[in-house]
Amino acid sequence: MTLALLLEQLLNGLTLGGIYALLALGYTLVYGVLRMINFAHSELFMGGAVVGWAVLSVFPGHGWIAVVLTFAVAMAAVGLFAVLLDRVAYAPLRRAPRLMPLISAIGASLVLQNAVFLWRDNQLPFPALVSVRPHALGPVSVTGLQVFIIATSVALMGLLTLFIQKTRLGKALRAVSQDAPTAELMGIPVDRLIALTFFIGGALGAAAGVLNGLYYGSVKYNMGFVPGVKAFTAAVLGGIGNVPGAMLGGFLLGLFEALGVAFLPEPAWKDVFAFGLLIGVLIFRPSGLLGEHVTEKV
Repeated sequence: MTLALLLEQLLNGLTLGGIYALLALGYTLVYGVLRMINFAHSELFMGGAVVGWAVLSVFPGHGWIAVVLTFAVAMAAVGLFAVLLDRVAYAPLRRAPRLMPLISAIGASLVLQNAVFLWRDNQLPFPALVSVRPHALGPVSVTGLQVFIIATSVALMGLLTLFIQKTRLGKALRAVSQDAPTAELMGIPVDRLIALTFFIGGALGAAAGVLNGLYYGSVKYNMGFVPGVKAFTAAVLGGIGNVPGAMLGGFLLGLFEALGVAFLPEPAWKDVFAFGLLIGVLIFRPSGLLGEHVTEKV
């Protein structure tokens, strides 16, 4: 492998990793608060891409106004829908056995995917809002789109980190994730914070969906499954429930995948890296890179 190819793949890995990291944050936020895997999160990712496409269909145009409008509408709409999804599919099962919300999440995922399928079953072209013209940077060709995806994902992750670490709501959210019953006894509105968690997770998933649409140039009703599994892998890799871990896991997975493509005979085999990595992490380090090993007594 030449130096130029290595640098190209590292750049591609960071680009993909930014998308995976944003999507993984949705999984890890919900798990951190509710100890539940929201398997419908991949459809929120798809929903963000579809809403972004719909906004651009109604308000065609290029430039930063279109970019900001697309992200704002997609993140707000999908975030609110995620709160509604929690109220309908998960909230009634708060005190049920853990398997029940999991089954409900899988059912919600299938319902949402097929609802979009009935509306539009074809592949929808996503307009190019950011330049994809390559610019030479030493031995590497860099596009404006790659820089935009990496910068946007890092900025959103930075804002989330500041929110969790520096604001009163963020500190309350951390308290709920550590001990919800005690937090409620201390006067913290647990139900409102759960709704906030779903809103933030849905908004980040929508942003990842829009970035994915920009990167690949199209959206489809079933586009969320494979990225969803990969983002779940990233969350597990970093430590499910650990916000910095989800970010780290997303970028590491993107780099593994991009570098793997350079060695594989068929690019389609790149998914093998994600699924193989998931199996390896679950076997050798189920708590993840930054997760804490917890022993539960039955």
